[in-house]
Amino acid sequence: MSADPPPMPDESPVAAPSERQNILLVTGLSGAGKTTALRVLEDLGWEAIDNFPIRLLDRMIGSEAGGKAPPLAIGFDCRTRGFQPNAIIDQVKELSARDDLLVTTLFLDCNGRELERRFNETRRRHPMAQQGPVAHAIAAERELLAPLRRWADAVIDTSDYSSNDLQQAIRERFGDTAPREMELIVSSFGFARGMPPLADLVFDMRFLANPHWEPELKEQTGQDAPVGEYIRKDEAFAPAFAQIRELLLTLLPRYAAQGRSYVNVAFGCTGGRHRSVFTAEQMAGALRDHGFSPTVLHRNLGSRAADTIEGPQA
Repeated sequence: MSADPPPMPDESPVAAPSERQNILLVTGLSGAGKTTALRVLEDLGWEAIDNFPIRLLDRMIGSEAGGKAPPLAIGFDCRTRGFQPNAIIDQVKELSARDDLLVTTLFLDCNGRELERRFNETRRRHPMAQQGPVAHAIAAERELLAPLRRWADAVIDTSDYSSNDLQQAIRERFGDTAPREMELIVSSFGFARGMPPLADLVFDMRFLANPHWEPELKEQTGQDAPVGEYIRKDEAFAPAFAQIRELLLTLLPRYAAQGRSYVNVAFGCTGGRHRSVFTAEQMAGALRDHGFSPTVLHRNLGSRAADTIEGPQA
């Protein structure tokens, strides 16, 4: 008589990645941008909850009956009840082992000096500050959160980010992964006022003659016709512009084919008011002629015209 057949292995189906619920845990230093990140995620279709008791997370996940559960973003920090970094990491490990979930941890970081500035500007009290300086509270929170920062799947340092920069970074990383039209941004900026942190392609237009040193053009900008006429007269402008345009027409369709959600093409000059503004406007028009729909942004257009930042007159 033959032996009994061995028991069949567990053949319960494993959920495909597209069928799993996305869980994004958002944490980081107070003042680094968690509230902004959660607000953007909510705009992107995530169900966003801030300061949720993390120990109750497993009760919330997968509680919806029927159909795929919506993506869920949970914000927590040192103020959250039951906040214990090592215990949270253990809990995340258990959740990550489930085949119906895709769990990601995002940590928002920022340097201490910038955090001090933000708290001083907004007159907010740091959640860990008792009676000592805010710098001590920031240092204590950084030490407390160190295990979570090491554990996180993604870290965004917002030290040099404006609120808009952070919003763009969140949209690019956590927006809908379904195919969609790539958003193209053509921007201008001034090198003297800092590099744009989210630019993908940067072109330096400081090789062109500077309209700032022409008295009748100094207070005008690259959006004014006399400034544009002055820049066009520079013999280097036309060939350089044509080569940059051809490069962009080659690269942009390839970025789109790779699934990029955002591409920011930035043109810089010294002050960000003349050469970069004119070139960005002209390039946006050229790209529209080839079927693109760029958004044009001028970071320093409203800045004061200052001789001290424009360097020596050529």
